[in-house]
Amino acid sequence: MAIALGDNRYGKAEVRLVRVVRDGARHELRDLTVSVALAGDLAAAHEGDNSGVLPTDTQKNTVYAFAKRYGVGEPEAFGLLLARHFVDTQPTITWARVDLVEHPWDRLGPHSFARAGGPTRLASVTVTGAASHVVSGLAGLVLLNTTDSEFHGYVRDGYTTLPETTDRILATEVAARWRWASVGAAPSWGASFHGVRDALIEAFVETYSYSLQQTLYAMGSRALEKRPELAEVRLALPNKHHFLVDLAPFGLDNDNEVYVATDRPYGLIEGTVLRDDAPPAPEAW
Repeated sequence: MAIALGDNRYGKAEVRLVRVVRDGARHELRDLTVSVALAGDLAAAHEGDNSGVLPTDTQKNTVYAFAKRYGVGEPEAFGLLLARHFVDTQPTITWARVDLVEHPWDRLGPHSFARAGGPTRLASVTVTGAASHVVSGLAGLVLLNTTDSEFHGYVRDGYTTLPETTDRILATEVAARWRWASVGAAPSWGASFHGVRDALIEAFVETYSYSLQQTLYAMGSRALEKRPELAEVRLALPNKHHFLVDLAPFGLDNDNEVYVATDRPYGLIEGTVLRDDAPPAPEAW
């Protein structure tokens, strides 16, 4: 029986990084969780030869040293800097991925901050010897419409108990990732992030929904229409169910006014919306 090593990678996960810029009385704060993964000619390492292995502790130290040397601006830019460094400087490494989660803070004063609510900004950078790919994203964007949502006409079988409705609450917690069509010189990472977020929200608000699938497609389409720099958008929308409470035992009507919000189980709707001419890039994901 022949045995061979399959795909493998290694790295340092969830490096916590806080960078303060003390340029005068007004300080700037950047708070990231950075994960590094490397792959390449590492078969020898799996047989006990570590001569081609860059320790994960070194990867962690590189994150901190780069934060000091180059500063921490947009997550995508910092991720590209790190990923290209590992591929360019390590002979055994031909593939690097850096995943970044930004933890936002709201400014309270020149040097005071409060942890912000709302969505978390994400970035994933993949560098090979031939190409660089950037996927940006967000998580934790909670949206709700109290009306303009229906759900009916679906398949019914012997196990179906869900009643059809022509007026319901539609709520979800958006997880979205979008792939850049190309990585040019100094892209407007921040402007794009805010533009995509606004497009997703606008589509959710303005779509009269007959299903969460329809809403997903409308949201992805709106992001591509508004942001020409994107090639595709991937969305995961959990259906945060709100069910009407039966108030009849108390002699009360419930005309779509009192609900119970449940956290599980929940429907999970996932999908990709992409341009017809978008080149495939499976290595970006």
